[in-house]
Amino acid sequence: MDKTTLLGLIFGTACIIVPMFLGGKPSAYWDLKSILITIGGAVSSTLTSYRPAEAIQILKVTAKAFRDKGIELEKTVKTLVDLSHKARREGLLSLEAEMENINDEFMRQSIQLVVDGVEPDVIIETMDLELESIEARHKRGQGMYKTLGAMFPAWGMIGTLVGLVVMLKSLDDPDSLGPAMSTALITTFYGSVLANLIALPIANKLAIKSEEELHEKRLIVEGILSIQAGENPRIMEQKLKTFLSPEQKRRYDELTQERDEREEKAQPNFSSTLG
Repeated sequence: MDKTTLLGLIFGTACIIVPMFLGGKPSAYWDLKSILITIGGAVSSTLTSYRPAEAIQILKVTAKAFRDKGIELEKTVKTLVDLSHKARREGLLSLEAEMENINDEFMRQSIQLVVDGVEPDVIIETMDLELESIEARHKRGQGMYKTLGAMFPAWGMIGTLVGLVVMLKSLDDPDSLGPAMSTALITTFYGSVLANLIALPIANKLAIKSEEELHEKRLIVEGILSIQAGENPRIMEQKLKTFLSPEQKRRYDELTQERDEREEKAQPNFSSTLG
């Protein structure tokens, strides 16, 4: 689970609720009419903006904001470098046996194209189309929350106008002015909270996760093309490490330290042989 998403929502909610209790009357912030106008209106506008199948996917999209996919680029680089070593020793066809051990569907598809002897230009075109498709799906999910983020304040303002109309029509009845003004103000409050605490932050989190996933897949494409071209694994390794942050490079070096030590031991000691 992505703990920062949950922590942010809990902390933000607490920052709103605690001042309500400190103010003395939390019940003053509850108004069913305002909730119906703000939430009902925003949801109806969002449903109108999307096809039924896309609207249903909003639950899956929401789950992504709370789920940590656990993208570890350093491990992806290590996997690609290991595949490169194997291809260099045993040939590209040997990679087919490794596909069962790879969980990433995108990487498996890329390796299959290499094993099938597909030309590099075709691989690039195929993988680019796949990346475009993934990016388009992600943007639709982000778009739903961006729409909600725009609709909540808009419908909050509509609720404010409704409350003001009721208030102006009741100027001769002082007892009704308070409830009417409350509806006018509380809908704007609801709209601002829902947009800035939930909708827009989730849209931003989905955008970040999308960019992380696409970044990993671009790395995979670069690695697969290097393997197909028969590039030296060491050169490919240095190229792929440019995709990593300094912290990820440090973790990668820790992952590969044992492998490097094993390779050094496997190399013949020429000095002792000459002696």
